[in-house]
Amino acid sequence: MEPVLAPSARSRVIVESHLGGGEHRTLADDVLDGLTRPFKELPPKHFYDARGADLFDQICEQPEYYPTRSERSILATRSAEIVAMTGAAELVELGSGTAAKTRLLLAAMHEAGTLDRYVPIDVTEGMVRASAHALVEEFDGLRVHGIVGDFERHLDRVPPPVAGRPRIVAFLGGTLGNFTPGSRRRFLRSLSALLGEDGYLLLGTDLVKDVATLEAAYDDAAGVTAEFNRNVLHVLNRELDADFVPTSFDHVAFFDRDREWIEMRLRAQRPQRVHVRKLDLQLTFAAGEELRTEISAKFTRERIEGDLAAAGMVLEDRLLDADGLFALNLARKPN
Repeated sequence: MEPVLAPSARSRVIVESHLGGGEHRTLADDVLDGLTRPFKELPPKHFYDARGADLFDQICEQPEYYPTRSERSILATRSAEIVAMTGAAELVELGSGTAAKTRLLLAAMHEAGTLDRYVPIDVTEGMVRASAHALVEEFDGLRVHGIVGDFERHLDRVPPPVAGRPRIVAFLGGTLGNFTPGSRRRFLRSLSALLGEDGYLLLGTDLVKDVATLEAAYDDAAGVTAEFNRNVLHVLNRELDADFVPTSFDHVAFFDRDREWIEMRLRAQRPQRVHVRKLDLQLTFAAGEELRTEISAKFTRERIEGDLAAAGMVLEDRLLDADGLFALNLARKPN
């Protein structure tokens, strides 16, 4: 339940929703496009209904899944340094969720006396409102301009930066790795456009490392990631009146050494016919046929520098956790 705010705090919160009927259409379009290809695939954003978000939270607590812990440890030890380097007064966060990790950055900005505005972007309105209300109570004087929307489609709704108040645009969690290389660079260009003249991009990236560590992170012993992967079939059944039998698909996760990314797939255990009724679409799966549900690219310094350069930015600093598993990359437009 959202806290009851005092009028002074309430006046510091704006939440705008830019979602409508288009979300159903996006799912339908992705199914019509991705599941009628010779090699079937779906984008990973469709994992995250309420059940999928809960399962992902459980994944983050699994001993094999290091990215969340590693990124949080960097923020815990280096947030003050990041704020000192950037002079940031504003934080724009894509896929903000509960703002659990970014509270560390906001606290550092508050301690430095620069904190002015937080702009969270997320598809879940209740989460945006709840975190906005909690944060204005926690940080005196903080203004929150929440945007309920898809960060791939609604970046034009982000308010412009205020002159003389540098902003950080944060894209954390390694989510950049879900984009293919060309899409990744196009998306980074759209983030560069948000920075203004003196802003910074703070980008979380998972690193190339030994295969066993990588594959275990996406195939935990408890089977939580497997259930998360199959959850996309539950989403299709509910939203598009499909008749997938999720338990008839096996979870597959492996590291592609050539492309240096993890792939998650669902593999049909037997020949299957699936009817997606709302689209009047008949699908067939051969025994062993796979549906790709996610890629998660892993990065070297050279790869992230190349991607940033293609988007008109330079890497200013690269902060690693103590075990060298994960990086926070601080980038900006060249002076």
